Amino acid sequence: MKFARFGCAAAVLLSFWSIAAASQEMPRLEKRDGRYALVVDGKPFLVLGAQINNSSSWASTLPDVWPALHDLHVNTVEAPVYWELMEPEPGKFDFSNVDLLVNQARENQMHLVVLWFGTWKNGQNHYVPEWIKTDPKKYPREETAYGKLLDVMSPHSTTTMEADKHAFAMLMRHLNEIDGDRHTVIMIQVENESGSVGSVRDFSPAAQKLFVGNVPASFAGALHKKDGTWSQVFGADADESFAAYAAAHYIGEIAAAGKAEYPLPMYCNVWVTYPVHALENRDRASAGQEYPSGGPQQQNIDIWKAAAPAIDVLAPDFYSDDVSFFRSVVSAYHRPDNPLFVPETGRTKNFGRYFFYALGHGAIGFSPFGVDYTSWSTTKHEMPDYLSENYALVGPIQQQIAQWNLDGKLQTAIEEPGTQRQTLKFGDVDAIISFGYPQHDGQMPPGTTDTHGRVLVAQTGPLEFVVTGVDASVSFHFASDYSTAHNEQLEILTAEEGRYENGTWTRTRIWNGDQTDRGLNFHSGTHQLVRIRFHALPLTDTEIKK
Repeated sequence: MKFARFGCAAAVLLSFWSIAAASQEMPRLEKRDGRYALVVDGKPFLVLGAQINNSSSWASTLPDVWPALHDLHVNTVEAPVYWELMEPEPGKFDFSNVDLLVNQARENQMHLVVLWFGTWKNGQNHYVPEWIKTDPKKYPREETAYGKLLDVMSPHSTTTMEADKHAFAMLMRHLNEIDGDRHTVIMIQVENESGSVGSVRDFSPAAQKLFVGNVPASFAGALHKKDGTWSQVFGADADESFAAYAAAHYIGEIAAAGKAEYPLPMYCNVWVTYPVHALENRDRASAGQEYPSGGPQQQNIDIWKAAAPAIDVLAPDFYSDDVSFFRSVVSAYHRPDNPLFVPETGRTKNFGRYFFYALGHGAIGFSPFGVDYTSWSTTKHEMPDYLSENYALVGPIQQQIAQWNLDGKLQTAIEEPGTQRQTLKFGDVDAIISFGYPQHDGQMPPGTTDTHGRVLVAQTGPLEFVVTGVDASVSFHFASDYSTAHNEQLEILTAEEGRYENGTWTRTRIWNGDQTDRGLNFHSGTHQLVRIRFHALPLTDTEIKK
């Protein structure tokens, strides 16, 4: 089933784009009480993103990209820019592919996140230019403990770092020249899943000399550690910590050089550390083998925050159907010093639910990977319902969601096996979420057959809420302790279906009777948004005695 685009959503998008074109305010991250918003053209913005395949940023493949993005209802495309294509010879730059991405994103009324495929791509050097690859003496590689050269550039090489810095700075200068007043490009990914694949760290003679020396004093101080060698300071984790500092420092230098030209928000995406099977008798996966060693994985976040202050966001990529693990990753990266952004996920059914979970934990954006209709894509010429329905549902209120998250007013519920009913707490008011239909009085709701139910609730006033969802009902009550203490119950004043137009609520109809007596009911494919207002009604003496 392909979801119809709404005329009102398209009108809002066009209006937004015309306003954005005239605005001069830089995209930026705003922080408030440990919560974040990505602000674009002066307004909070939620990235309803999609990342195209690695080899899809070409003139020959882009015609097969945009239809898929429209079918998914995205507002932002993530697309790579390749160092090897942009600088085929030292100091000679070709920005034609960059211009193509920016111009076609504008034509399709989407924002763009540029992915810089430079020194690292998935822990290796796949996108460095030939003149880098063919001169390992000038641009050295990592070496294993056995002396094998890897297809990984050494993060200890100043010559490679300076070459990448120069190329990235030129890219940012060019983006400023062509887009500084339009803000088609709203964020930059610096490198891709950085770290080392093939070794826990660089064992080259130059790296060894650094490893047996002292940890930089300012870095040790930032981590509240005593001075000493890497082994003395980090013990059993010395090899990976050494690799993490080297990669973070290198990439932080590149980001700082780019920001000097055009200070867009910058992030690093992360190949996270996945759990190992219990029978393997290991605490965690092996660095350099099962994930790129030294990247900003969960265990290395503090190192990266200290060593790469120019990186604004450490953003986890996630490809697992383990819901509990997803929760742990969200917990690791949703920090007061780090906005939550999920720049890559899979496209199987679980990821539709993950989107709502991420929103409920303050996410500034979410992006499935591999969204295009090229030969690299496994999708048919239609996006899966569980992905496209999410974006169709929240797209018309993306600005409000971003603002509610910044204000700390948004919560979500996602169905899980055995959790057909959940409670969201908003101070003295409980929102009771019941998944699946039919729902019979006095009985537990049935849930859905594949646990796809999801709900979003925002508190917009003392006793006012905005609600939407999929295959769930939502009812509101005073928390039992409050109701007992104050002898009050909630009564609906009005429940309005409607939409936001330029930030202002517009009612389209009132719900009442069958639409409210047993909660607000949201069925798949309806895309309804309801604002409900209550007042406190005193309990009678008879009700109090009960």
